[in-house]
Amino acid sequence: MKKKGTSRPDHIYGVLYIIAAYTAWGFLPLYWKSLQRVPPPEILGHRILWSFVFLALLLTFQKRWGEFRRVFSIRRNLQTFLVSALIIGSNWLIYIWAINSGHIVDASLGYFINPLVSVLLGVLILKERMGRWQVVSVILAAVGVIILAFNLGAPPWISLSLALTFGFYGLIRKTARVESLAGLSAETFILLPAVVTYLLILCIRKTGAIGTAPPGIHLLLIGAGVVTAAPLLFFNSGVRKIPLSTVGFLQYLSPTFQLILGVFVYHEPFTSVHKISFGFIWMALAVFTISTARERRQSKLRVKKV
Repeated sequence: MKKKGTSRPDHIYGVLYIIAAYTAWGFLPLYWKSLQRVPPPEILGHRILWSFVFLALLLTFQKRWGEFRRVFSIRRNLQTFLVSALIIGSNWLIYIWAINSGHIVDASLGYFINPLVSVLLGVLILKERMGRWQVVSVILAAVGVIILAFNLGAPPWISLSLALTFGFYGLIRKTARVESLAGLSAETFILLPAVVTYLLILCIRKTGAIGTAPPGIHLLLIGAGVVTAAPLLFFNSGVRKIPLSTVGFLQYLSPTFQLILGVFVYHEPFTSVHKISFGFIWMALAVFTISTARERRQSKLRVKKV
């Protein structure tokens, strides 16, 4: 009996797309740090503007403007992408601020938590099954977050907000029946009017980077479109080909690179409390990884027997 669902080639491509996206995101702090002299909201504005320009060129080159227009021809799609655009915009702003304010370690914690947020969303909303050991992994991660929150005297809001916003973004993009290029183009287009207005105001007042910053900063701001759109295209292509739980599993690549950059390149503090908190989350990821791999082997054996 042939197994229904994602084919093996699609699954492999999906995994490769997700790995490429998370690797690029892992080293993205290097890029935002080079723009540290520019305020985060302005960086976000250029990130959205030049992302749309880059995506528009792709739509033109691939002759796929029809797909883009169809996104707005269905009211349900418009509502979906309005929500996803606001969520990913919020995620980008929080992340840029965190990186350039010396909180790369906190940002990495958020993306270590995100895999388990993805698992929970997959279970609660998409009705994906979560095994006993996966439940244990979620509990371990929760303990890690609670330890850090108790030490800080408040919830680690940077970490939690990044984890939740990107978790919900992944959920929405998985359920949206739109190709990745058209979908991401629609999201940036929805945000474009507000962004262009904001950047024009800065330009008129001569308080923005354009026209006042060195040429290198201008090039980096324009390049923000490529470094933003390319990984998201990989992510959106991959997330529709593999289970959300697998996406969550591969997520650990990005925060690992970020943590290394934060501690060893930018010398952010990594206290004993951080070590304990991260230790619980790493244990959670280890339990999740082993249990998921075991379930897949058992599932393949059952399929072969059928």
